Order: sequence, then C-alpha cells, then structure tokens
Amino acid sequence: MNLDNPYLLLTPGPLSTTQTVRQAMLRDWCTWDTDYNEIVQKIRAGLVALGNASQAYTAVLMQGSGSFSVEAVLWTALTPESHLLIVSNGAYGQRMAKMAGMMGVKSTLLHFPENERATVEAVQKAIASNNEITHVGMVHCETTTGILNDYLPIARMAKSMGKVVILDAMSSFGGIPIDLSDGNVDFLISSANKCIQGVPGFGFVLAKRAALESCKGNSRSHSLDLYDQWHSMETQSGKWRFTSPTHTVRAFLQAMHELEEEGGVVARNNRYRNNHRVLVEGMSQVGLKPFLASDLQSPIITAFLEPDSDLFNFKKLYDGLKQEGFVIYPGKVSQAPTFRIGHIGNVFPEDIERLCAAVRKIKFW
Repeated sequence: MNLDNPYLLLTPGPLSTTQTVRQAMLRDWCTWDTDYNEIVQKIRAGLVALGNASQAYTAVLMQGSGSFSVEAVLWTALTPESHLLIVSNGAYGQRMAKMAGMMGVKSTLLHFPENERATVEAVQKAIASNNEITHVGMVHCETTTGILNDYLPIARMAKSMGKVVILDAMSSFGGIPIDLSDGNVDFLISSANKCIQGVPGFGFVLAKRAALESCKGNSRSHSLDLYDQWHSMETQSGKWRFTSPTHTVRAFLQAMHELEEEGGVVARNNRYRNNHRVLVEGMSQVGLKPFLASDLQSPIITAFLEPDSDLFNFKKLYDGLKQEGFVIYPGKVSQAPTFRIGHIGNVFPEDIERLCAAVRKIKFW
C-alpha cells in the first residue's frame, strides 16, 4: 500500500485526487504576483466554459469550504426585504435555511421527503401563495441520500415568475452536465474538492453579471461579500481581497486540465455512472440495497439501507473497509436507516470491484 495514500476516499468530498494534482501544490506562490493572478483568471474563464454559460455570466472564487460560498451568496444576494423560498429534500437544503435564519432574512422551507424529488407544481404553488418571495434556492445533488433533483424545470418556472434562482450544485458541477446558456440560474455554487477533483480550500460561484452587480452594498458581512470579491477579481486581474489558498488554486487548475483530458464533463459523468453501477451490483451480492429508486439516483454517492438485523454494525464495516484501504462516508445525516458510499474522485470501476470484494470479507452483520 502506498503510505502517501493509505486508503481510497469514497466520500462526496474531499475525495481521492491524482498524484499530479497533489504535485501541483509543491510550489509556493505570491498572491500579489501576476503569474499567480493569471492562474486565477484561467480558472474563472474555464469555469464559465464548463457551465456552457454565455458572457452574461462571471465566476468568483471564495476562500473556505463550499458552505462558505453558499453563505456568501446569501449574504450578498439577500437584503432585509428579501424572502427566500428553500426547496429541500435533505440536510443541505436545511443548512441553507439555517444560514438564512441566522442572517435574519425571511425564509420559507418547502420540505419534500428524502426519497422524493421536488415538483414544479408544488414550488409554483408555494411561490403563488406568498407574494413576498423574491428568491428561490435549491440543491441539485442532495448528498444526504444521493438524490439528483431536476432543477431546470423549477428554475425556468421561478424565473418566469420573476424570482432570483440560487442553485447549490456543490456535488454535481463538473461531474454532471449543467447548461447555463438559457440564463435560468442566477447564482450557481460549487467547490474545488468535488467533481472537478481538486483539493479543499475554496468554493466558487457562477453568477449572472447583472444579478451580481445589482447586489453592490447588500452584504452585511465583510469577509463573505461576494460582490466585493468579484469586483476585486474583475478590476485587479484576478486579485483576491484577502490571502487566498494559493496551493489549492494551482492544484485546481491542474484538475481542470485533467478533466479536459478525460473528455470533459460527459466522460467523467460516464465514469461516475459506471462506478455506481458496479457498486450497486456488488453490494447486492451481500444483500445490501440502495435507499433510492434508480431513476432518482445521482452518480455521486449512494445511500444503502442498513440490514434489518440487530447484528448490523456500521463501525465494524467502516473499520474493516479502512483496513482494506477504503474510507466510506462516516457521517449519518439521513433520517432513514442508511449508510453512504461515494463514487466520485480519482476512482474507477476496478476500484469499486475491489471495494465490493472487501465488503464480502467483512463480518459486519
């Protein structure tokens, strides 16, 4: 076993990266230097291209985890007069609601069961019943369970009703094709250490320029002012306002190159889907079934129902897999009796086959 990488990460991020992405972090960079700022500008342009977005969109990088970027969008896009409708079928929609509540912004949580997608009809009814609603937020891939929400019909409907649309695409952008060319999403949020397969350290936002420009002066947070961050990068050729995660940024550029070399988002999506297929087939051999119906499932992470047995011991499964060279997702955020295994990152079907063989060895129930 490689001591530098004692196990493969099978989580929705951070995730296993390539050696070349890690090697890209071996050089130090100055945040004020033009060489470094050119890297930032390449990334910003590349992200807009990945989203198939027009020049009406721009990209902003923000220090911290993906949740920092979600909160930066909320601080910047919302005012005390705003009312945010949050479409939720998992923990990350609820996290958005918690952020809005702590900001003192009015919000409504439209809740759906964890194993059901939000519907256009229900969201439209919620908007129509409350004329105070100004913004609609939702999660594309809700990694609580792995469900993939059909955001586009909801975004189209919300835009037709004059609402600002915020899409948390944290665990989908770069691994699932997303087309922003129709302009129905105002703010899309994701993170470096997800499907583009970089390392943790920053998130990013693809925003309509007009929507972002209209937010000038909104934020009551200095550090999380997305407009100010964007204005600095726009007017100072990629300059961040504060110290940026330079090594992570350089690694992300390498990860973007490797995504292109793999064949782009479509090719990566196919690999992730194959990983999921092999995983489900292998786990079925030990009687473990997915929580979600197949038509709801994303290629990002799979929730499995815990065996209906008092003998089931997740810790024994987790520890046993770690000894075999795999780390699965230890957190439990679903309300259902499930555990989760991710299949994104520098992971291939043969890795999943080895995982399933390891599961068959472990006496966990």
